[in-house]
Amino acid sequence: MLTAESVRQILNYDPETGEFVWLISPNGNGRGRVVAGDRARHIAQNGYHLIRYRGQIYRAHRLAWLYVYGVWPTQEIDHINGDRADNRIANLRQATSAENHANAGRRKGNRSGIKGVSWYKPTRKWRARIVVDYREIYLGYFDTAEAAQAAYLAAAKEHFGAFARAA
Repeated sequence: MLTAESVRQILNYDPETGEFVWLISPNGNGRGRVVAGDRARHIAQNGYHLIRYRGQIYRAHRLAWLYVYGVWPTQEIDHINGDRADNRIANLRQATSAENHANAGRRKGNRSGIKGVSWYKPTRKWRARIVVDYREIYLGYFDTAEAAQAAYLAAAKEHFGAFARAA
């Protein structure tokens, strides 16, 4: 397991851009594809930046936390703006799993375009609902999508505070 000191010896982190740059050649001999001065990252299919060192793969946002604060995060690391590629320290915060999920954007299958809101055919109204502690809570049926969205946002702020996300 890397320490903050060992990370600072092999990588430079810019907290303004969230980018890591190799201070050394990670393969040790300086003749590999990656050499000192190169950007340290691989972008995974899920959007996270990964850094491989000595056979281990590390998520860049967790390394950024270690680099800046000197300790491994004890919880999940949440990207405040929802962009998994944005590893600026100002965009990172520790979060419980529930808080991290609360800050997620709307689901891919969402056809209304509004998080927590869907059209409900039987009533011909917009339905608002939210998931809290793995339980779905129905917030009501509304004549407009905007009214349903307002109900969702109020419930999200009540249950999730700073981790509430509208979209």
